[in-house]
Amino acid sequence: MERIAVYCGASVGNQEVYQKITTELGQWLVEQNLGLVYGGGKYGLMGILANQVLDLGGDVIGIVPKNLADMGTILERLDDVRVVPDISERKLEMLRLSDGCLALPGGPGTLEEIVDAFSWMRIGDNLKPCAFYNVNGYYNDLQAMFQTMVNNEFLTQTDFDKLLFSDSLAEIYQFMDTYVPPVIDIKG
Repeated sequence: MERIAVYCGASVGNQEVYQKITTELGQWLVEQNLGLVYGGGKYGLMGILANQVLDLGGDVIGIVPKNLADMGTILERLDDVRVVPDISERKLEMLRLSDGCLALPGGPGTLEEIVDAFSWMRIGDNLKPCAFYNVNGYYNDLQAMFQTMVNNEFLTQTDFDKLLFSDSLAEIYQFMDTYVPPVIDIKG
């Protein structure tokens, strides 16, 4: 693994733990010699994460949709910023440049991006692991919803097992480092 795509918000949330784990994630990425691919923003958890990685001498690539770039959201100190036409292109570019996908606690955009990556895995368009950094039980309800999908046979247990919910960076690394993409079996 060389780079991890991290999906996170342009806000910091209402609990200090989210900022703390974002800083720890930045340090962990540098310690593991993993580059960061992220949304390119300077605000919220995005800014905290990118600044931490840069402060520690790590590699950061920011992928920013043109409309957000035009609003001045780009972290100015980034050496590698790639402006793309829209969010759809950002998602594709982040997947192309990364070896795994990780969601920090965040809002609808964070959720959409990681769920898209997981959904694309199920049809063979993404062969990279997807994980939720489930700090403070933030994603417990979502994990339960995925299990409901399995229970109602809208998602196979095999596919669900290819998605990790964890509050342990060591477990996330192990999951990503040993990940084997699923065999694609689409049923009508």
